[in-house]
Amino acid sequence: MTAAAGPDADVTPGAEPHPARAPWSIRRRVVIGVVALVALLGLFIGTVSVLALRQNLMQRLDSQVQDVMRAVSSGTHATLPGSDNLRGGVVLAVAAVGARPQGYIYTGPGSQAVLDERQVAQVLDAPSGVVTSVAVSDLGTFRVQARHTSRGSYAVGLSTAEVDQTTWTLAGIFALVTGGALLLAGLGAVGLTRVALRPLGRVTDTATRVTELQLASGDVAIPERVPAAEADPRTEVGQVGAALNAMLGHVEDALVARQRSEEKVRRFVADASHELRTPLASIRGYAELTRRIDGELPDDAVRSLDRIESESIRMTALVEDLLELARLDEGRGLEFGEVELVRLVTDAVGDAYVAAPDHEWEVVAPEPPVIVEGDAARLSQLVVNLLANAHRHTPAGTAVTVTLSRDGEEVELAVADDGPGIDPGLQPVLFERFARGDASRTRATGSTGLGLAIAAAVVEAHHGAIRVDSVPGDTRFTVRLPTRVPRTGGGDLAD
Repeated sequence: MTAAAGPDADVTPGAEPHPARAPWSIRRRVVIGVVALVALLGLFIGTVSVLALRQNLMQRLDSQVQDVMRAVSSGTHATLPGSDNLRGGVVLAVAAVGARPQGYIYTGPGSQAVLDERQVAQVLDAPSGVVTSVAVSDLGTFRVQARHTSRGSYAVGLSTAEVDQTTWTLAGIFALVTGGALLLAGLGAVGLTRVALRPLGRVTDTATRVTELQLASGDVAIPERVPAAEADPRTEVGQVGAALNAMLGHVEDALVARQRSEEKVRRFVADASHELRTPLASIRGYAELTRRIDGELPDDAVRSLDRIESESIRMTALVEDLLELARLDEGRGLEFGEVELVRLVTDAVGDAYVAAPDHEWEVVAPEPPVIVEGDAARLSQLVVNLLANAHRHTPAGTAVTVTLSRDGEEVELAVADDGPGIDPGLQPVLFERFARGDASRTRATGSTGLGLAIAAAVVEAHHGAIRVDSVPGDTRFTVRLPTRVPRTGGGDLAD
């Protein structure tokens, strides 16, 4: 059973949806509106003028028909009068009782043509006493007045050809004038809207420049503002500009407040991490010292010491990671120099093989040297963290391949494994702090959840990019690093 569509539904089953119509710009709306208004005014004025003129001409023609009728009526209606006093374009038809109907059309004084029976009948069929329009075969339309009496009928008429020609000539003139007016109105509307919307374009340029600012990190001030000339609230565009300036001010205040809050949190984490290193080292030291006390310790005490020592080691690693992230966030401790990546990657893979011999390790790299500008210790930590992530969250027997390659002015480092993959819902937040792998990627050892966050921070500090692509059987972390670190205008290395 198919559910009935709602009243607004316009969808055919199996048919592709129609693309949405592009909205009209203000300039287009104004131009089309002005042209349409001029067209309507031109049509109205032209129609009224043409109809008024035609009505006036028809009234004059009717008056002339009545004058001809009076002239004809003064003679003997049973016979046709002479044509010397009749103008061209006049039709005259007479049907006397007992006589054959006759009719003539006068083409000029002293010149006439005989009407056939059908044409005479059409002229005489006009109603008595009133002037009406009659279509006469092969001759056109005439304004005809007829009189029907007991002694017979007679009718006169004048052609409407001149009236029709005058009417169509005037209509053509109005059409040409209206067309020219539409062209001028369109060009004028385009020019006026271009000038009127120029301040709005400058407001748009300001908004565009704001979108190009790097506000995610570093200086969060927004120096761009709409010029005062375009921010006058007495105009419509000025109201938009003033509103945009007010919004930019609020956004800047919010970003500054957020930056200050983040700096406070970052300083707190750094200070707390630094202060916690000493008590954690003391706890671990006292645990080891207690183990060396002569005499047998109860089993419960030995287990407690083991837990104290393992937790202090884990807490120390967590504190060190937090301190490292705080330093990277502040851009401190980075010592840039030339780093040979082939040797660095080879050494890191060798250490990973010792730590996880139950995995299969492979390095694919070009002939050395592959040199980038960076901090050797941080880059080594980046590779170590990626390798540790690969063997910690994959089962024994997983093959891990590290690929290093050159790509123009960049170097690409890829760490791939054929493990169970990463949950798609976790991938967007994988590089955030304290992100945890899903249950399908088993842990061989404990993890602080900061390894990939540190890796991402190291890559960002080197102006590179990192991403993850994962499906079951193929998980790949790809890092791209520039061979030369971008420098600021002052010549120093960019943080």
